[in-house]
Amino acid sequence: MKKMIPMLVTLCLSAGYAAAQSDTTKNLNEVMVRENRLKLPFSKQNRNIWIIDNQQIKNLPSRSISELLSYVTGVDVRQRGPGGVQADISIDGGTFDQTLVLINGVKVSDPQTGHNMMNLPISVDDIDHIEVLRGSASRIYGTNALTGAINIVTKAVTRTGVSANVFTGSSFKKDEVSGDTYANYGVRATGTLALKESSHLFSAGQEAGNGYRYNTAFNNQKFFYEGKVNVGKTDQLEITGGYIHNKFGANGYYSSPGDKEAEETVKTAIAAVAYKTQLTSFWSLMPRLSYRNNVDDYLYIKQTPDKFHNHHVTQVLSAELNNSFQTGIGEFGLGLETRKEKINSTNLGKRNRDNAGIYGEYKFDLVKNLLVNVGSYVNYNSDYGWQAFPGIDAGYNFYGNWKVFVNVGTGQRLPTFTDLYYKGPTNIGNDQLQPEKSRYAEGGIKYNSTHFVLNASLFKRRITNFIDWVKDKTTDPWQPKNFSELNTMGYTLSADYNTGALENPAFNSLRFGLAYTCLDPKVKTTLPEANISRYAVESLKNQLTATVNAEFLKVMALTVTARYCERISYKDYTVMDARLTYKLKRSSIYADASNIFDVNFIQAGAVPMPGVWATLGYKIAL
Repeated sequence: MKKMIPMLVTLCLSAGYAAAQSDTTKNLNEVMVRENRLKLPFSKQNRNIWIIDNQQIKNLPSRSISELLSYVTGVDVRQRGPGGVQADISIDGGTFDQTLVLINGVKVSDPQTGHNMMNLPISVDDIDHIEVLRGSASRIYGTNALTGAINIVTKAVTRTGVSANVFTGSSFKKDEVSGDTYANYGVRATGTLALKESSHLFSAGQEAGNGYRYNTAFNNQKFFYEGKVNVGKTDQLEITGGYIHNKFGANGYYSSPGDKEAEETVKTAIAAVAYKTQLTSFWSLMPRLSYRNNVDDYLYIKQTPDKFHNHHVTQVLSAELNNSFQTGIGEFGLGLETRKEKINSTNLGKRNRDNAGIYGEYKFDLVKNLLVNVGSYVNYNSDYGWQAFPGIDAGYNFYGNWKVFVNVGTGQRLPTFTDLYYKGPTNIGNDQLQPEKSRYAEGGIKYNSTHFVLNASLFKRRITNFIDWVKDKTTDPWQPKNFSELNTMGYTLSADYNTGALENPAFNSLRFGLAYTCLDPKVKTTLPEANISRYAVESLKNQLTATVNAEFLKVMALTVTARYCERISYKDYTVMDARLTYKLKRSSIYADASNIFDVNFIQAGAVPMPGVWATLGYKIAL
């Protein structure tokens, strides 16, 4: 670790991070963080929020949302396959079930298992930016935002046109059995229609490959639609729908080495309808209905599908009513939510549970340079009764661009249906589990200007009733239990510098990014028989990300990234990626190199990640 940090700092400070075309660049501080009731621009936030903006999405050498998130400090991406085939996402030392995922504010997390939460019907080509809110966020988003929330915001349609992205890649290594060279390809297309009173976006994509080692071939198709229709002068109807069919070889994904011949198919459909209306000059209202259907079909041995076959169908129906009120003493937000969760499973049985919540928030900004947000979420769950999750954040600006901030919050994570009811020879559920609860406090300092963003913060989080899959000795089956209290101290340092457009004939724009997160998780076991833990000991301790990019000669852009990770119970490793882009009038050619130095490492379970992988792609917009 001591050797790697100076090397990456030197790398970051010796090159630049290019913006996309300067005429389409949006200042990071202008990005509106889209919480469902009270909205604030990034520059005024009192929380530790990281934005992956549209420049980075265009320039980073990634082809999936999970790969994009791997460059965010504090976010732990544990992939079991490349290209977003299957990935678990956690924040600041938590587990993958403790992070809430949303698309345009609509919750898409899966009550069956967090392993499916990144099975999203949206491609990186259709994303405007991603908001990563670190820390307990139940005051804002309700249950399951125990360690944070990730909100994926799609592009706004401003013109009629079509665009496409085609790519292919390979490791140039051969399958020892078939002799075939490992390779993949992808085809994506997006059409937009901008009318006087409405706008529409439709995208479709296909990505497939024969894997990177035995039984890791994959094939997925995605479809996504978003429409906005103006109603009168102030109202708007929003309609969203998407579907993804994702099939992949799951060698070693969950119970290595016995699952060498495993195969999994995950099909997810989402739909949402929202109506935004301005009832009076001070009262705005947005009701929303959303639905998510997920089918998870798992074959332990694909050659004998009638044995050890798990088939799960999960349905989630949600209704929300969000309000905001502008008054002379500040802005108020009020929200109501109800959610029905159902599952029909060959393994978990037929289950259902209901959830209802009431949100209340207040934003006070009447004192110069001071901003305070306070609120609470009161939740009722049919299995666990009533709970309340209050929180507060405050920030004070000084010397113009500097801000000191503090936030205190609470959170809850409900056990998944898999946690509660799974039946298997090596994994057994526990229907006596209680929800996890957290208390979180953070303080820090920020600097925000047009070209430079700096954040330094320190946090402490305590999770009680922490759930992990544990066992007494190696021959025992895994079983989830409320086995410990997890206390985590951590601090983060991050900086982002963007020159904007330069008049230099060689370098047209430069951008630098550097971020470091240090975590000190301590597990206080409350059950003496829980000697072996599956997820608690996999937490990150140190994470350093460096991103450097330069746009030069008006037609070229180069991005180089490095990620250093050190876990509690695993070796440290550094992965470097790069993208080189050549821009034409309406198109561009790009070449990616992932894991340039062919590092051997594991992110989840016993699944080795791919070595070096080269990708060549072409984008066009008309």
